Amino acid sequence: MKTLIKQIRAHLNMSQTEFADRLNVTFATVNRWENGRTVPNKLAQTAIYEACKEDGVPVYDLTLERINKTASEASLPEGRVLLYHGSKSGIEGRIEPKSRPQCDFGKGFYMGTEAAQALTLICDYEESKLYLVSVDLKGLKTFDVPADIDWAMLVAFHRGKMEKISGTPLYEKYRKMTLDCDLVVGSIADDRMFYVIDNFFIGNITDAALVNCLSALQLGKQYVAISQKGCDAVRIEKEIEISYLERLFIKDAAWKNRAKGVSAANEICRSYRREGLFFDELLDRAKNGEL
Repeated sequence: MKTLIKQIRAHLNMSQTEFADRLNVTFATVNRWENGRTVPNKLAQTAIYEACKEDGVPVYDLTLERINKTASEASLPEGRVLLYHGSKSGIEGRIEPKSRPQCDFGKGFYMGTEAAQALTLICDYEESKLYLVSVDLKGLKTFDVPADIDWAMLVAFHRGKMEKISGTPLYEKYRKMTLDCDLVVGSIADDRMFYVIDNFFIGNITDAALVNCLSALQLGKQYVAISQKGCDAVRIEKEIEISYLERLFIKDAAWKNRAKGVSAANEICRSYRREGLFFDELLDRAKNGEL
């Protein structure tokens, strides 16, 4: 936190006295913050947030720079992949595949290639933690889901959207796709893609529009340890502290990115509105033995 305060004051081009006056605190208070002897309370961090917003200080970018620097300093043996994990309440004890069953690829321990995506998931939770983790891929049975209709249908299966065609060859295809795997790798359904895939499930867009959105939005990857063997291959490298001030800026960035992504997705969906099949049409064909 002390480094961030110094960076913010530098962006504002203020002395410690001027910064203190701006926040209606004492010089000694700012000095203690920058020396790391104390941390600004929520009220002070909110005041700093307002000052930064007013003067356009890029706190979100500074946060990502700090996280990326930490990641770049990690030294890993060959075969380990460096990833991010966001936890709403922190990790205690053994890592296990115990997320909610109806996540993208079912129950598992979810990790991502992008810090920003992990931050977006946890920014609303005060007790949340961001972890730099690594996974050793050697000896794991891994399934890489391409960013196409198979990705969408696998997500549909795990979210319980295909139960009405239970027992059909199409249902069995996705039930068995990752059944014996330790690790699944596939595109992340972030806020932008949640919007698109939900519109696919409710029949507003076709599979062609969905697949083209997947390609255009250039989503990061998620690595999901779905077996205990997969989870045992995960190692926590570092817990990265995220301040209340940074969370406020992460929320702002998340909303902006979502709005931008939704706008782009809408344009793509309009371009492909007459191509492909709707989700219900795919399920009907499966029930009729056509898929």
